[in-house]
Amino acid sequence: MRHKKHGRYLIASTLLLMAAAIFSLLWGQYYIGMETFFEYLNYKLFATSVIDQGTLALIDNIILEIRLPRVLLAILIGAALSTSGVVFQAMFVNPLVSPGILGVLAGASFGAACGMLISEHWIIVQILAFIFGFISVGFAVLIGSMVTSSRSTVMLVLGGVISGSLFTSLLSIIKYVADPYSTLPAIVYWLMGSLSMANLNEVFLVAIPISISIAGMIFMSKYFDLMSLGDEEAKALGVNVKFIRIIAIVLATLASSLSVVMAGIIGWVGLIIPHIIRMAVGPSHRLLIPLSAI
Repeated sequence: MRHKKHGRYLIASTLLLMAAAIFSLLWGQYYIGMETFFEYLNYKLFATSVIDQGTLALIDNIILEIRLPRVLLAILIGAALSTSGVVFQAMFVNPLVSPGILGVLAGASFGAACGMLISEHWIIVQILAFIFGFISVGFAVLIGSMVTSSRSTVMLVLGGVISGSLFTSLLSIIKYVADPYSTLPAIVYWLMGSLSMANLNEVFLVAIPISISIAGMIFMSKYFDLMSLGDEEAKALGVNVKFIRIIAIVLATLASSLSVVMAGIIGWVGLIIPHIIRMAVGPSHRLLIPLSAI
């Protein structure tokens, strides 16, 4: 009975996601009606349509070049941040934890700002954002591993606070030395978070590691149920807490850092969405993680 209920939740939420995605493809400064949209699909699938070629070319450009990449990227980023938030909240047994708890957002922001300062190529910005996101988390984990006690989770959080503060300060230095007429506005705009830079090639490229990360977190959901009880209880039930925590941090950091690389800082999703889903379906991570992703 419970599995049937879980299946209904997953099907209903998937249908809602699909409806929202289709609505987003149609709605905008240039509105595309449902009849026109179906004619466009008929043209793409069967090469026949009653709409003139000029209109079809315009719709093709709007959907494939502008709206579809942004919709797909929004879905990927929402799934990445939400599942990362669920995992971090389970690991730290704290409802106020978000994907930025270990400093990944601050580190990625600093890396992106460095990229904008030294290069005009967007790929350099993305690479540096990804690298420094992991460096920031690695620094936080290094600080947390200095103390091997029952309160090592607290030290890990403290390491994240220190790492985040450090890279936030370094970001301030970058903003201070950046050209106020060109580079600084670009940095500020990127930090606001945006989907405007999305294109299909990059979306498909990041979709692979993000999907692998989310699948890994779903696979580990039974361990997160146990770790939510606390480290000592999880160890007593046979969980290798240190190993599971490291794997979970790597997966969650990979997903959240890639979201920052593609769209800047969009931080609230990983904090709010898990709580909304938890209030609706309960605390079981076997359902909580996939529903949060959807």
